[in-house]
Amino acid sequence: MKINRTKNASKNIFFGGILKLYQIVIPFILRTAMIRYLGMEYIGLNSLFISILSVLNLAELGVGSAMVFSMYKPIAEDDEVTICALMRLYKIYYRIIGLVILLIGLFLTPAIPKLITGTVPLGINVYILYWLNLGATVLSYWLFGYKTCLLTAHQRTYVSSRTLLCTNSVQYILQFLALALFRNYYYYLFIALFLQAVSNVVSAVIVDKMFPNYHPKGKLDKDVVKQINQRVRDLFTNKIGNVLLNSADSIVISAFLGLSSLAVYNNYYYVINCVMGFITIFYNSITAGIGNSILTETKEKNYADFKTFQFIVFWIVAFCGSCLLCLYQPFMKLWIGDSKYVLPFTMVILFCVYFLSLQMIRALETYKDAGGIWHEDRFRPLIAAIVNLVINLILVRHIGLYGIIISTILASLFVNVPWLIHNVFTNIFRRGCLEQIFKMLEYILIDSVIVTVTFILCGFIKGEGYLAFVIKMFICVIASNAMIILIHFKRLEFKEAIQIMWRMVPDRLRKGKGKGNREM
Repeated sequence: MKINRTKNASKNIFFGGILKLYQIVIPFILRTAMIRYLGMEYIGLNSLFISILSVLNLAELGVGSAMVFSMYKPIAEDDEVTICALMRLYKIYYRIIGLVILLIGLFLTPAIPKLITGTVPLGINVYILYWLNLGATVLSYWLFGYKTCLLTAHQRTYVSSRTLLCTNSVQYILQFLALALFRNYYYYLFIALFLQAVSNVVSAVIVDKMFPNYHPKGKLDKDVVKQINQRVRDLFTNKIGNVLLNSADSIVISAFLGLSSLAVYNNYYYVINCVMGFITIFYNSITAGIGNSILTETKEKNYADFKTFQFIVFWIVAFCGSCLLCLYQPFMKLWIGDSKYVLPFTMVILFCVYFLSLQMIRALETYKDAGGIWHEDRFRPLIAAIVNLVINLILVRHIGLYGIIISTILASLFVNVPWLIHNVFTNIFRRGCLEQIFKMLEYILIDSVIVTVTFILCGFIKGEGYLAFVIKMFICVIASNAMIILIHFKRLEFKEAIQIMWRMVPDRLRKGKGKGNREM
């Protein structure tokens, strides 16, 4: 089966974008309501539990990624028997994973209070809150979680986006009522637990209707299972590294600086995470298409597509970086109001560098995951995470929150990025990576100039009200993109990027015109 990569990617990005916008705006309202009705400490508690459960999710071992990758080839060959056998194996693994997370989570219960410095909100039992969060995580594995692999492998994640739009709507309404009417955080978490179960069941029903011939049945050859288990083992260190890199910060802040500092830091991280969430839609939407392309196209074609993909990533970085540098502080002042919850501008600059480093990593990891080179990449995330954690623990004692973000930047730029470049180019493109390094440095320099010029232009707008914020936002949108076009319009990558974006426009809008010659 040859997947229509561009068409499916456009649907995934469109519906994923709608879902992500929805999941940003409404939770933002809920987050604001939590601050207003319950207090800033609850934001810190919420962030801590999310980080702890991210660590517990290490039990997943990367099974989902390994199973989806294993489906690329049988889907391309219309091998229904193998797909069904893979689903059965996936189902067994997810049941075991859910049980392991439950047991480890219960075992770690006595240690939860030790991860919190300072006081906990009055009337709160941290054990009950932790168990409710743990229950929602376990249910995500036990209730038909394995079935969504079919949507991902077939590049149909837009179906999941539609389902989540409906179930999340109910969840957000009920959670807002729990905060506004009852001022009760327990109700807030119980609703999340219940709706997680509903979402899984609804998704399973939809998958059964879309793929009626696929059922978890049959057995795989021992050699195939062995290959899958090898991929899972390779992904384990990858997952450990990513979880520690992303979750250790919150746990360290809570343990050394307290829930209030964690809440302030997490408000800033929440904003940048929302931006990255939108970009992740793009990555997730094309990963299966890239995997299909790696199996069916030549290395020259795949490398040409990678150069276009890289250009699009740095276009996104220039635009989003401009918005973050110019709008971060004005937004936080409008949202939070109280100046004691606003970090210095130097932290904003660090967050922008942090954003750049993560996008460089995520772009390279998209090709790594699509190419399935987890064995070759198995030690890189773990080493980067250890470097991050060690620097974290050293710097947080001396420079506080600055040390948290600086450690992540250093680990990303000096461990993750060069190591990933080597692995991707050596194992997928079979060519040297020196050209890639110089190209990335060139893009970073150009993006830095674009972001700086945009910031200078926004500096002419005085005031901190809503009107000034809107004007600065328009300057960011127009100035950054105009400079990108002026600088790059003669590049082949720019022309290819425009063609790809044009092909993503629905046929009824394009009216059959302007179809490109290449498919990424």
